[in-house]
Amino acid sequence: MPVPLRRTWVALILCCALLAGTAACGSDDKTSTKTPAAATPSPSTSAERQKFAKTRFVANAGLAAGATYQWIVKPWRAGTFKKGADGRKVALVKAGLAGAFAYNRLKAAQKNAQGDPTLAKALAPLTAGIESLKNLPSKLRNGDTDAMSSFEDTINEVKSAGASAGAPVKDQVPSSSDLSKG
Repeated sequence: MPVPLRRTWVALILCCALLAGTAACGSDDKTSTKTPAAATPSPSTSAERQKFAKTRFVANAGLAAGATYQWIVKPWRAGTFKKGADGRKVALVKAGLAGAFAYNRLKAAQKNAQGDPTLAKALAPLTAGIESLKNLPSKLRNGDTDAMSSFEDTINEVKSAGASAGAPVKDQVPSSSDLSKG
């Protein structure tokens, strides 16, 4: 039993030394000047803001396009959403998650585009199309095949709007865990 007792004493001495060390680091000076907390870094020039807005737009729109293509368009073209198809339920669940994820990323891309006047002007006509994507999961469950084409058209319009504003969008397929996180 002497070994556990020795460990206890060593742990107790170390704890006391740590407490004494932290107490010695404190300042009792009541008139000390404190520095204010640092502000969050932000771009200083409008050119930097525009560059970051385009970069964030490209990332968010690319994730939306990748999720749409991987989990909505490909299974739709393969006929996985048709009644009686093998893996239909799993494909519909993944498509619903991908639709929600894509909608979330498109809304973020739309917000990012507000930082760049060219992008904002290019995306302005697409606002109604992006809002209409909210109802995709229910349309998928009901077997509405027109929903697929409208969703794909909206993604393609966002990609072409980005390209016309100097921010070309490339598909970036998110992982399955990213879809479930939203």
